[in-house]
Amino acid sequence: MAAPTAPGLLRFITCGSVDDGKSSLLGRLLYDAGMLSDDQLAALACDSRRQHGAGSDVLDFALLTDGLDAERQQGITIDVAYRYFHTARRSFIVADCPGHEQYTRNMATGASNAELAVVLVDARKGVLAQTRRHTYICALLGIRQVVLAVNKMDLVACDQATFEAIAAEYRELAHGLGIGEVQCLPVVALSGDNVGSRSPRMPWYTGASLLELLESADVAPFRASDFRMPVQWVNRPDQSFRGYAGTVCGGRVACGDEIVVQPGGQHARIARIVGADGGLPHAADGQAVTLCLDREIDVSRGDVIADARRPAPVADQFACHLLWVGDAALLPNRTYWLKLGTRTVNARVMSIKYKVDVNSQAKLAARQLALNEVGHCTLGLDDEVAFEAYADNRTLGGFILIDRQSNATVACGMLDFALGRSANVHWQHVDIDKGVRASSKGQQPLCLWFTGLSGAGKSTIANLVERRLHALGCHTYLLDGDNVRHGINKDLGFTPEDRVENIRRIAEVAHLMVDAGLIVLVSAISPYRSERRSARELFAAAEFMEVFVDAPLEECERRDPKGLYRKARAGTIRNFTGIDAPYERPVAPDIHLLSSGQHAEQLAEQVVARVLAGIDGHAHG
Repeated sequence: MAAPTAPGLLRFITCGSVDDGKSSLLGRLLYDAGMLSDDQLAALACDSRRQHGAGSDVLDFALLTDGLDAERQQGITIDVAYRYFHTARRSFIVADCPGHEQYTRNMATGASNAELAVVLVDARKGVLAQTRRHTYICALLGIRQVVLAVNKMDLVACDQATFEAIAAEYRELAHGLGIGEVQCLPVVALSGDNVGSRSPRMPWYTGASLLELLESADVAPFRASDFRMPVQWVNRPDQSFRGYAGTVCGGRVACGDEIVVQPGGQHARIARIVGADGGLPHAADGQAVTLCLDREIDVSRGDVIADARRPAPVADQFACHLLWVGDAALLPNRTYWLKLGTRTVNARVMSIKYKVDVNSQAKLAARQLALNEVGHCTLGLDDEVAFEAYADNRTLGGFILIDRQSNATVACGMLDFALGRSANVHWQHVDIDKGVRASSKGQQPLCLWFTGLSGAGKSTIANLVERRLHALGCHTYLLDGDNVRHGINKDLGFTPEDRVENIRRIAEVAHLMVDAGLIVLVSAISPYRSERRSARELFAAAEFMEVFVDAPLEECERRDPKGLYRKARAGTIRNFTGIDAPYERPVAPDIHLLSSGQHAEQLAEQVVARVLAGIDGHAHG
């Protein structure tokens, strides 16, 4: 009879509320697994005495994993600490995740690559809100096996009833979230009870120790069935070799197999597979390889090489779950960068269907997501991407959102499915295009975007510019921020999310007008750089000019042509730009007008001169 196959590498996380003893448990686990050398033990004893006093002879195992000075000083975990260890039966990679709510983003990072979670609960406190939050995130990120360690049992006199009540409550929570397997055990991390070996202090517990549970955990690694490989880079060391490097994230590929490059759709066959040590007959999930094709086709970083018989779906609109980890709230319709596999595209959260109360799992109405909140959202991309549902392929179904100004990661998300309208709406060819329309008008289409504080003079200057251009025979249209709020934007208020949507709609209308061959002038406060940048990106490089009408706040308040500043100072208007809502000054506007001390006619002539110079330059170019 053949010997049973040894279990493979197990990736797991430790998580739970703050001060539940995660770092102590993990340190004790390393100790009981025999992973600490004499030098490490001596250093730990020294650090423990320094931390707890010269007379202390207790080893503080938390110091093994709390590596940052701030963590040791505060006695908490801040960053995710990864540790590798092994026993005679198995190898492990563990992520010790922080317990504080403000570091939930770090916990999600650790959970994204884990197959099992060890969730700690303080026996004195039971299941807390952060316990529920971490368990919900584990379920969201695809973890389906949990070990519940009820810690500090010595502080409740190792009471069996206390343990069983906590275990029953947690099992109900986990099963409600779709976590099918939950094993519960009582532990005392500091003294090692039921950590590396079973404890005589709790004879009523007859199950395995934590280390035994981890060694025997039957967690079959997730394997996507169809071949997929996101292209990370084009490997061309010389003119005789061209290959496409990446890590296989699903299925298996062999020499001679027919593949398709997505989203473009070109077909080819695999001519060679090159690994770190040379040629390979085939490659499977998890292998980093270079694929050489039998013919020259256009393949770039971010493309996905897939099985031609069962290609990946391609779409640009999705339903998804989103965990928001940005300090500033998510504003629907703001443009972010989305990174999916090796592809980065512009993306907008088009709507928040609901957010989830992580304590009760209730679905709540929401117009924005704050730090650590989870929402079910619709997502729109500028370009189509090859994808899989997160439940089928973590690499092609999991994504992050990146703030385009700070480059900070602000969300992690899981794709659920493509929206039907993504596949059913197509661009319709028209014979009369922008060039024909512009030619018939004898002008270069352009968007002049006037931004600045209320009272700076935007509308006055824009009106004068349009009058001058009209006198010169130009075909123009002025979109004034106040006027559009009487019509297309009548339903919007002045909250941050409504301001984002207000500018998005104005920009789309302006884009249509430029497509019609017009010179369109937009006069809108447009307080956020991100939205002004998104507006610019709708147009060709020569079709957009940002005009910053710059006046000090004091001067705008002195002018106060509509009496709005007076109302804002009195508190009868909220979210007023410059008073209780921010204005983000342009960093490098195309035209910078200092409106204080100059007549509006002079400033308008500066704009007209730039417009005419641009038109002449384009004509000669």
